[in-house]
Amino acid sequence: MDRELRRPLRHWLLSLLRLGPTATLLAVQAFGQHPLTWPELKARFEATNPTLKAAQANIAESRAEEITAYLRPNPDFGLTTDGFQINPNQGVWRPFAGVFEVPSISYLHERQHKRELRLQSAKQTTDVTISQTADQERSLIFNLRNAFVQVLQAKSVLENAKDNLAYWDRELTVNHERYKAGDIAEVDYDRLVLQRVQFESDYQAALVNLRTAKITLLQLLNDRTSIEQFDVTGPFDFSPELKPLQTFRTLALQSRPDLKAAVQSVDLAKTNYQLAVANGSTDPTFGVWFTHNASIANPFANNTMGASINIPLRIFDRNQGEKARTRIDISRNERLRDAAQAQVFNDVDSAYVTLESTLNLLRPYKEQYLALSLAVRDKVAFAYQRGGASLLDYLDAEKAFRDTRLAYVNLVGSYLVATAQMNMAVGTEVFE
Repeated sequence: MDRELRRPLRHWLLSLLRLGPTATLLAVQAFGQHPLTWPELKARFEATNPTLKAAQANIAESRAEEITAYLRPNPDFGLTTDGFQINPNQGVWRPFAGVFEVPSISYLHERQHKRELRLQSAKQTTDVTISQTADQERSLIFNLRNAFVQVLQAKSVLENAKDNLAYWDRELTVNHERYKAGDIAEVDYDRLVLQRVQFESDYQAALVNLRTAKITLLQLLNDRTSIEQFDVTGPFDFSPELKPLQTFRTLALQSRPDLKAAVQSVDLAKTNYQLAVANGSTDPTFGVWFTHNASIANPFANNTMGASINIPLRIFDRNQGEKARTRIDISRNERLRDAAQAQVFNDVDSAYVTLESTLNLLRPYKEQYLALSLAVRDKVAFAYQRGGASLLDYLDAEKAFRDTRLAYVNLVGSYLVATAQMNMAVGTEVFE
């Protein structure tokens, strides 16, 4: 690099470093961002989306409750004093002379593994929370994927509108020369010029749709980047092959987080029932004490120790209702598990039918209709330029080509949305 060019560049970089990291980031953004691929977009979404971050905080809260569930009961300390003299003999006031002290310590012993069952219940609750958070992420990723596809589709529609507008401008140039040469009437040329309004409208509508799709995607990313600097990229096409339905069903049974949460909820309900039974058992309280009594008649009993055990009498079982409730809760969660499994099959089957139907339409478009509409338009345009076809035939052929091309683009978009729906139904990305 020439010395005269290096000097201002070095000065600019040093000034940028003095301004700090914020100015550096703004300067980097000024050069524009590279278009994000789907993996990059997904990674940024997982790092920045506030709804997903809030859901992940539930897992940390649940893990904190595991600590509380495994806490041991605290021992109790007591102090008893007795022997204060309220009627001193012979007029001597010594109220504390015969006082004795009894410090004691007692501890509640939990039976039937209550503490271990509380910890197991808390851990299973965390497992359910993790699966529920993953299920919420599954829904959010589906929304992100839809928004990503909408941007790709809007870009493809915009590109198609640009091509149509450029093609029509070339046609207007050719026909303008024909008009000047007297080959076509003025009214025919004016009709061709007026037809350009439709192409301009298609272009402006496609531009607005692209900006709107980008705004939706930026909202999901919680990103304040300007629309002009933000872009995504990815294949906008379809695969004509489709795996058998049973393959997707098997994957869904293994991967769906909501089904996993339903299965885990059954295990949690069984643990809670065991805990309810254990809570119905009596817990003894053990105690020991030390006594100092200087005024006792027995000279060998000034300092004594004792022990006690306190066992509640279970005349009334005050935990019967909780036992019945947790037993019923097991059956309820088993029914919910069956319902979740049925929902998995319904989601997979619906997504599969949509994919299959979209592919049945896309295959003939790619194999036949696109090329056919292009050939018809070119042939009619060639005939019109040589007087072998009417202006109306030419406009109809052009409209048929434009509609066919736009229908194909929209069908590809529908296919990509259907693949996102299948990803959501299965619970993992079977289509990337």
